[in-house]
Amino acid sequence: MLRWVALVLVLLLIALQVKLWGGNGGVHEVETLRAAVKKQGEDNDKLQQRNQALGADVDDLKHGEQAVEARARAELGLIKPGETFYQVVEKPGAAQPPASPSSSGGQ
Repeated sequence: MLRWVALVLVLLLIALQVKLWGGNGGVHEVETLRAAVKKQGEDNDKLQQRNQALGADVDDLKHGEQAVEARARAELGLIKPGETFYQVVEKPGAAQPPASPSSSGGQ
């Protein structure tokens, strides 16, 4: 009789271990969910920082004339009456610095 009880308990232990390690809601699934929660928390932190920065921009635009003026000048190219606008246009190849003689390798 004691052997049968031990055998049933061992089989029950094996079944529970299989469920724990491979079944639905097992260790693998829990680790996957923990990683997903951690990543989502990091994404939420980044988005919250972005929202705070955007909120500060909105507050500046609502209450500060300097912010509105700076944005109009930068994005729309607006100028005040009496100011002169100068636009500097560089030649297409002028943005790259010339190659130095020592880096050409031809000595």
